[in-house]
Amino acid sequence: MKTVKIKKLSEKAVIPQRATEGSAGADLYACINEPVTIAPGELVKIPTGIAIELSDKGYAAFLFARSGLGVKHGITLSNGVGVVDSDYRGEICVGLCNVSNEAYTIQPNERVAQMVIMPVACVPFEEAQTLSDTERGAGGFGSTGRQ
Repeated sequence: MKTVKIKKLSEKAVIPQRATEGSAGADLYACINEPVTIAPGELVKIPTGIAIELSDKGYAAFLFARSGLGVKHGITLSNGVGVVDSDYRGEICVGLCNVSNEAYTIQPNERVAQMVIMPVACVPFEEAQTLSDTERGAGGFGSTGRQ
């Protein structure tokens, strides 16, 4: 896939941009009319004012937190990582949460997340009665690390 089509749903919307040539993610901007304050522990949904078209079903857009917002202010994505499927054509909104002890205010056109376009493996699922054995087996959560 060579390009991603972007449709502005609002005149105020900002087209996603990479901050540098080496940036993996393109910044998504808050398309809001007035500041939105996120209290500690609160969840908010911030519109971006854009919709996208991924022309290849082997790709999806993934939304990640901006490291500066997360590390400096405790503002992260409420769902961990947002997934925009290739067939979704609605507005991209960013679910944010405040995990800090202080309120944070999102300003209009502030960068609120980053979007990375990545390939996805659309493999079929098959029910099985047994699974192959491995050295790890059913060991989970910390089973291969420090005890």
